Amino acid sequence: MPDPFSASVFSRHNLALHALLLENQPWFCARDIGRLMGVHLSERMVNKLDKDQRRVLWIEYFRQPEKQLMLSESGVYALLVYHYVPGNRLLREWLTHQVVPALRDAEPSGHSDRPMLSLLDWPEMSLSLLHWQDESWIRLRDMPYLLSHPPQRRVTGPKSLWRLVAQAFQSSKRKYGKCMNDWSS
Repeated sequence: MPDPFSASVFSRHNLALHALLLENQPWFCARDIGRLMGVHLSERMVNKLDKDQRRVLWIEYFRQPEKQLMLSESGVYALLVYHYVPGNRLLREWLTHQVVPALRDAEPSGHSDRPMLSLLDWPEMSLSLLHWQDESWIRLRDMPYLLSHPPQRRVTGPKSLWRLVAQAFQSSKRKYGKCMNDWSS
């Protein structure tokens, strides 16, 4: 038996929900989701999901290692759509606004080996950034757009554009509590 994953336990209407973050993706215990939905999730119901939306894992289930069917976040939302009940709208809101953020916040931060996405917003455009190994990366396909549609605050000349992008990176880095090397010169 492999080491079980440690699951966080959430409570809604005195019912437990075991969930964990695996490869930065939330996974939920299918048995618990079924109870919260008020249905028994049969094999037929779960087989409607794609294979990447379900998996069997060893988790700590009420402090005991147990093999459980786990559902991805998208799998849970798909089940909520397939088996629509008006009351499940509140369940979806709870998962979206409380459980998933709590799982992400509980994950230790500051891992430079794990890439993180962010978004730089300017009034006239948005730029996706990838923060990885203490570096900020721009998608190559965004560079032509960035060069042809620079922010309005730009002073003419290519060096000023790079300085503006570097300043935006630095402010984005500060927002996430990391220092960034000055690469704008």
